[in-house]
Amino acid sequence: MLKKERAAALGDPVRGITTPFVQSFDSALPAPPQIATRNDTTTSQQPPPGPDASSEQYLNYFLKQQELQNAISRTEKLLEPMVPQEVDATSLTGPEQSELNEQQRRYLDKRQAFDQGHAASTEALRRIASLANGSSKDRLRVNIQRCIDTFGRHNTDKVLPPKASGAATTLAQTQLQKTPRAGPDTGSSEVQAAVLTAKIRTLADFLETRGKTDKVNKRNLRLLVHKRQKLLNYLKRRERGGPRWQNLIETLGLTPGTYEGEISL
Repeated sequence: MLKKERAAALGDPVRGITTPFVQSFDSALPAPPQIATRNDTTTSQQPPPGPDASSEQYLNYFLKQQELQNAISRTEKLLEPMVPQEVDATSLTGPEQSELNEQQRRYLDKRQAFDQGHAASTEALRRIASLANGSSKDRLRVNIQRCIDTFGRHNTDKVLPPKASGAATTLAQTQLQKTPRAGPDTGSSEVQAAVLTAKIRTLADFLETRGKTDKVNKRNLRLLVHKRQKLLNYLKRRERGGPRWQNLIETLGLTPGTYEGEISL
């Protein structure tokens, strides 16, 4: 009885608590913004670190939204039918179809066919680049990038305050003392723990559905869970319950069962 109560208090060592950010790993798309209720007093007015979840949209094949839009616009300019010299472009909007001559009608037919074909091509490109039609490997790659953008210290240093220390230091003083980062932070403990959480969720979902007899991946799941436990214990000692630690466990829904005691699966 005591063992069951202790296990219930520690939580699931593999999944923890399902938060909107962790649930968004399944589709590799940003989590929907949470709506604060009247009784919710824990919401903060400060925006979360990393890119804006309501506007940032990740695509497949290492594409960015602006790159896809630029390619579509350039294709439209290169392939659109040219207005013949005999046809005045300003005269095509006013009169009715019956008042146009043969050259004007021919150009309008070409333009209409081009608009229909371009709309179909644009929709095809958007579907090809969408992560909804990608594989689990594509979604994992995007999830890793999202973890770097959300928990990387090149973004969180601008938002989260430093951990409590003996000398009272402000956020501005701490940023001046640190050497500026040369690029995105991919090696900090919180980023690696978030990446491992994305891999653990993908592997756990596979073992619960199609891989019930897959002993190799069951061992791989145990290795990932214990590796994440070591990283979380190291980060807990270093941060001493500071803002980075609180932000990590609240965003990923990590319970004490994921980093305390002996984990047996």
